[in-house]
Amino acid sequence: MAQVTRVTDHGGGVWSIPVPIPDNPLGHTLVHLLDTDRGPVLIDTGWDDPTAWDTLTAGLAACGASVTDVHGVLVTHHHPDHHGLSGQVREASGAWIAMHTADAQVVRRTREAEPSRWLDYLEEKLAAAGAPEEHLAPLRATRASGRTNLPGQRAALPDREIVPGELLDLAGRRLQAIWTPGHTPGHVCLHLEEAHPAAGEGLPGHGRLFSGDHLLPEITPHIGLYEDPDDMTVTDPLGDYLDSLERVAALAPAEVLPAHQYAFTDAPARVRALLDHHEERLAGLLALLTTPLTPWRLAEAMEWNRPWAQIPFGSRNIAVSEAEAHLRRLVKLGRAEAVPGSNPVMYQAI
Repeated sequence: MAQVTRVTDHGGGVWSIPVPIPDNPLGHTLVHLLDTDRGPVLIDTGWDDPTAWDTLTAGLAACGASVTDVHGVLVTHHHPDHHGLSGQVREASGAWIAMHTADAQVVRRTREAEPSRWLDYLEEKLAAAGAPEEHLAPLRATRASGRTNLPGQRAALPDREIVPGELLDLAGRRLQAIWTPGHTPGHVCLHLEEAHPAAGEGLPGHGRLFSGDHLLPEITPHIGLYEDPDDMTVTDPLGDYLDSLERVAALAPAEVLPAHQYAFTDAPARVRALLDHHEERLAGLLALLTTPLTPWRLAEAMEWNRPWAQIPFGSRNIAVSEAEAHLRRLVKLGRAEAVPGSNPVMYQAI
């Protein structure tokens, strides 16, 4: 059984449990336990994996609880390293699962979608973005083989809705949901409005913020397109994210409890750093777009955590989605435009 060695008591009935993510450089998801008068409530649950499950249950024991005691699960967003074990927790305890309606729709759509429909959509989307034939060929081969196993097809459907701006129904606690779209369309942060346990020691700010992936101390979260093969709405995820950052800064929490890395203070300073980062990145992309480029070529030219040649197949799809999200933002700001008649579509700075 996995051993938990870094369960952290944050005081005031709040703990964090680092639940491992298999084969992922992030290492783990910080699952937070919030004690309530009706029993423990989890904020996220971790990846659907036997080792992760063993770690979560051992971590709950280290916090003085059992998985059978869990009263509810609050999901910050639908990604599998956050929502993966929610169904198993519900089966073990009878807990409810709550999620923002926009991400609940993603879960429902993913469960119901024919894998071939998704593969067709992905191939069409990548071809329109200028992906080369050698990148598209494996998608066609996978579809032809019939061996498809898309992530998220087992994800649990939530049975409660997280409504932004309302206090959640948690006995003895004051926790409010803040809608923070960008990383996903229904991402939420959760603001524990109660006084921070260290408030008497001069710690400035207002309560604590469970920030999911929205606000991390050192990592800039991935912002890609919101994917729905049946919805042609032109969304602006990066614009959503930047607006959401401003909302979180205005809360000025005394401490941020993110889902990765570690807890930190001075959320407004971190927000300013992220806003500056994205402004610099948009300016850098505009410089690249003095020559018309497809989204694929733009992704190749962007700076990543390793050279493009070393980025694996699936991660290249994510990188192109991020390039397209930045292009959407530049177009909306009137700083770039699609080249008329280009196929695959190219973009240029204005």
